[in-house]
Amino acid sequence: MGDVCVIGVGMTRFGKFPERTLTDLALEALLNAGRDAGVDLKRIQAAFVGHVRQAGQGAMLGQRIMRDIGVTGIPVLNVENICSSGSSAVWCARGLISSGQFDLVAVVGVEQLSILGKGVIPPRREDLEGLQGMTLPAYFAMVARRHMYEYGTTLEQLAKVSVKNHKNGCLNPYAQYRREITLEQIENSAMVADPLTVLHCSPTGDGAAAAIICSEKVARKYTATPVRIAASVLTSGTYNGNWRDLTTNDQTKRAAGQAYETSGIGPEDLDLIELHDCFTIAEVTHYENLGLCRQGDGGALIDQGATELTGKIPVNPSGGLLAKGHPLGATGVAQIVEIVWQLRGEAGDRQVPGARTGLAHCLGGVIDGLDLGACTVHILKK
Repeated sequence: MGDVCVIGVGMTRFGKFPERTLTDLALEALLNAGRDAGVDLKRIQAAFVGHVRQAGQGAMLGQRIMRDIGVTGIPVLNVENICSSGSSAVWCARGLISSGQFDLVAVVGVEQLSILGKGVIPPRREDLEGLQGMTLPAYFAMVARRHMYEYGTTLEQLAKVSVKNHKNGCLNPYAQYRREITLEQIENSAMVADPLTVLHCSPTGDGAAAAIICSEKVARKYTATPVRIAASVLTSGTYNGNWRDLTTNDQTKRAAGQAYETSGIGPEDLDLIELHDCFTIAEVTHYENLGLCRQGDGGALIDQGATELTGKIPVNPSGGLLAKGHPLGATGVAQIVEIVWQLRGEAGDRQVPGARTGLAHCLGGVIDGLDLGACTVHILKK
């Protein structure tokens, strides 16, 4: 079994584009990825499309995207795993190429949330906790309070995550927000769920990202420097997970552990990380879940500047979900796009010097009765 490689990537700018459509956004990203790879998209053997909300635009989005580029009759799979939808599509693609079923596939992640209105995603009718107010902002507010109580983490340390990621976002032409913010602005912004103000939270938005993924044999025809997928792991929640221990996330730990073991690349070997910073406290806890520091030391890590663009292990050089944006189905693929650009030395002003390895982490959904819904970890290397 040879390596599985990424030979082309593309994306749209993330933002609010209610005048566009899902297929319009997806086509821009996919055509950019095809041009980047130098691949005639009519050679694509299968397509995997991650998205969550149909936004009133009908089902079978993947088939409509491929129809519009003139590719029909191939297997097309629509993948929904909430925030991990796009990264789960990458997982599907990697697995089927690795098994020998396909040599050349396209992965697209796309979402359009701006036309659905404002506010949190409403809970399902059977989600009794959600109906009582246990929405995601409320959940992460409790995570923050518990982490502060258990480990002495401060609200200022959490706010520093948002300051860092918005600073990085200023360097990313694809980011939804390209403006620096201060600790004072974060503190004084509108309260969402105490202690998290709106600038502790990722925004809603629209956008698409795409990747051309292939076997090593095919990659050699198109590039001398493919980016390899060294590990691809997808986990789901369990009855025995630590849903009631708010300060840690079992799914991320399990996924990262499997990815490190599969790739032979540990947290000490990584040059950059794109992780799921849906709220500032999430980034701090994932420092710990991914093994960048000991449990409870996430606040100290941000104080030390270790996760800054110039730090020991840059985290979210793209701006992350907080600044680049979080169109659900597109997020996981966009993380792969950023890491590929970084490993190819094409990330412009936000380039991590000499980057050779990168990790993408995406966490999606809350399932009542389990811990969380889906978690992916991908490790890429030059």
